[in-house]
Amino acid sequence: MSQTTETKRPVKRSEMSKLRWTWKEMKRNKTAYFMIAPFFLLFIIFTVLPVFLSMILSLTDFNMLEFPEFVGVTNYTRLFLQDDIFILACQNTLIFAAVTGPVSYLLSLLIAWFINELPPKIRAVVTLIFYAPSISGNVYLIWKTLFSSDQYGWANATLMDLGLISSPILWFEDADYVMGLCIVVALWTSLGTAFLSFIAGFQTIDRSMYEAAAVDGIKNRWQELWYITLPTMRPQMMFGAVLAITNSFGFGAVVDALCGFPSVDYAAHTIMHHLSDYGGARYEVGYSSAIAVVLFIIMFASNVVIKKALSKVGE
Repeated sequence: MSQTTETKRPVKRSEMSKLRWTWKEMKRNKTAYFMIAPFFLLFIIFTVLPVFLSMILSLTDFNMLEFPEFVGVTNYTRLFLQDDIFILACQNTLIFAAVTGPVSYLLSLLIAWFINELPPKIRAVVTLIFYAPSISGNVYLIWKTLFSSDQYGWANATLMDLGLISSPILWFEDADYVMGLCIVVALWTSLGTAFLSFIAGFQTIDRSMYEAAAVDGIKNRWQELWYITLPTMRPQMMFGAVLAITNSFGFGAVVDALCGFPSVDYAAHTIMHHLSDYGGARYEVGYSSAIAVVLFIIMFASNVVIKKALSKVGE
C-alpha cells in the first residue's frame, strides 16, 4: 500500500489576507527574526523613538524644567518667518551638502575603482594613505597651521613671498573664505567608511562577468563600470550614499574645529549648529526639536531621491 506525503510549500500571498500571510512568513522564518531582534530593538529605542519624540516635542514649549506646553505649529512659524539665522543656516547647509555630498561620493567611488586595479600589497598601502585623513585626530591642526592668520602661516608666507598680498589674510576670521576652506577640508577628510565599502564591493565582483560582457559587445572600461560594476555594487552604493548625505547635512565639527562657534558673521553656520545652539546651550527643547524635524525631512527626502537615482544605474 503506497503512502503519499505532502510536501510543505510556502503559502502564496494571494491565497490569504495580508496580515495572515505576514504572520505565516514570520513563523516560518522565526529563527532569522530572533537573530535580528537585538538590533531591531536598539534601532527602535535609539532611532525610531527619538524621531517620534522630536515630532511631538516640536509642537510644545519645553525647557526641560517645566512640563511641556502645547503650542501647535508656533515653533515652525517662528522658525521660517521670524528666525533669520535659521534661513541663513539652511542656505549654508544646502550649499555645503550640494558640493560635498556628490563630490565626496564620486571621489570615494572613483578612487576606490582606481585602487582596485592595483596589486594587493600596493592596494593596502594606498588605501591607508587615502583613508588616514578621515581617522586622524590632528587633521584640523594641519589646516589651521597651513592657513594660519599671521605671516608665519604657510599660505600667507607663500603669497607674501610671491608678492600677491601685502598683509596676512585672516583666513578663518574672514567671511569670504570660511565656507570655501571648510568645504575643502571636509572633502579632504571624506574618504571614510563609504570609501572602504566601495573597495570591498569591487573585490566581490565576479571577474567572469567582464568576460561575458566582452562577448556581448562591451568595448571599454567605462562601459564595464556602467553596465556591470555599478549595478553589481548597488548595496554598497546605497550604503555610501546614505553616509554621504548624513555627513553632508551633519556638517558642523569641521567649522567648530577651524572657525569656532559661531563662525564669523555666521558665514558657515549650519542647521546642525542652530540645533546645537537652541538644544544644547539655550535648552529650548521644543524649538530645537522643530529644527531637528526639518533636518530629518530634508535628509529623508534626499535619501529617497538618491535611491531612485541609483535604481537607474546600468539601464
